[in-house]
Amino acid sequence: MSTSDDPLAIALFSELFMADQLARALLSKALPKGMELSHFSVLNHLARSSEERSPAQLARVFHVTRGAMTNTLSKLEAAGHVHIRPDWDDARRKFVAISPSGRSARDAALQSIAPILTRTVQEVGADRVRSALPIIREMRMELEVAQNS
Repeated sequence: MSTSDDPLAIALFSELFMADQLARALLSKALPKGMELSHFSVLNHLARSSEERSPAQLARVFHVTRGAMTNTLSKLEAAGHVHIRPDWDDARRKFVAISPSGRSARDAALQSIAPILTRTVQEVGADRVRSALPIIREMRMELEVAQNS
């Protein structure tokens, strides 16, 4: 059997792709009006890290182009959810931090999607989800290696 027709690999990635599509659709519908999933993801990352990040760092974290991240950050800045400042040592670089408004928007978004997340984990079972996480994380890390090579 060649690697191009491995039924296990095909089934695994088919399930991942379908789950991704369904999760994105459900969460996007549940987010507060005007917030996109990409906005929430960036705000959530900044809120959890509590440190400034450069747009390039954020683009790497989310595996998007710098242009796509610049677009997302521009929308977040226009909404008052992030502060973007120049690097005091190198004016060509910028740093992004979440604003109090951004933290509130992130909290509101999290509250709106929490029932979907909680219900899914409850239905699947917390122990099963906990046991699946290391495998999914390892797969993500392997895909990151493949993307960067």
